[in-house]
Amino acid sequence: MQELDQWKEQISHLLNVANDHIREIPTDQLYAAAAIAVFTTLLLLLLRFFKRSKPNTIVLTGLSGSGKTVLFYQLRDGSTHQGTVTSMEPNEDTFILHGETTKGKIKPVHIVDVPGHSRLRPKLDEYLPQAAGTVFVVDALDFLPNCRAASEYLYDLLTKGSVVRKKIPLLILCNKTDKVTAHTKEFICRQLEKEIDKLRVSRSAVSDADVTNEFTLGVPGEPFSFKQCSNTVITADASGLTGEISQLEEFIRQHVKP
Repeated sequence: MQELDQWKEQISHLLNVANDHIREIPTDQLYAAAAIAVFTTLLLLLLRFFKRSKPNTIVLTGLSGSGKTVLFYQLRDGSTHQGTVTSMEPNEDTFILHGETTKGKIKPVHIVDVPGHSRLRPKLDEYLPQAAGTVFVVDALDFLPNCRAASEYLYDLLTKGSVVRKKIPLLILCNKTDKVTAHTKEFICRQLEKEIDKLRVSRSAVSDADVTNEFTLGVPGEPFSFKQCSNTVITADASGLTGEISQLEEFIRQHVKP
């Protein structure tokens, strides 16, 4: 009990000494020190917030049957497990890319495979605001019959406010290129640009009241090109069934750092 009283006396004495010293400091210096302390604390909090909030989500999207689900399982498991049936619900998981499991400390990636059915596409709006990148998967084997539908979907994606404002990078991934009759990524890119050029002309003719797209594409008076987009748009090849997804993995790691 006596030791406790001694501690109380010592603490009281130290507080009194500190209080005397503070009183001796000019008021303006006191305010300046307090302001610096508050500013430093806020700066540290902001730095921690931005570091923590850096997105690690990659969204896989595209028409039904393009092979998104196969690619999802290749990225996660290195196999086509459960990837042969068209998904009706989003596949979503956070994991280390299968091709990097033997490496050291690697940052996990949040991959979302959004079904391509037209009724389920609004699901995209739930994930795009957090996306570090978007992958639009195209069936290179059966491209021409679906070119118009793919172009419409891509047009809607590229004119979304969340994509344009945040300049979310987009990869047009030409899947199934292991097949001899598959179209090249260069051909697919040119055809998509031509179809989108037609779409922007026809849609600009619609009255403002009927336009659902948040932004317009391209440069007026010039043929449309993906280079005109505010966000980066690139093309790449892949084969989900054979596991050739190196260009997809490279895109992911470019935007979700290890």
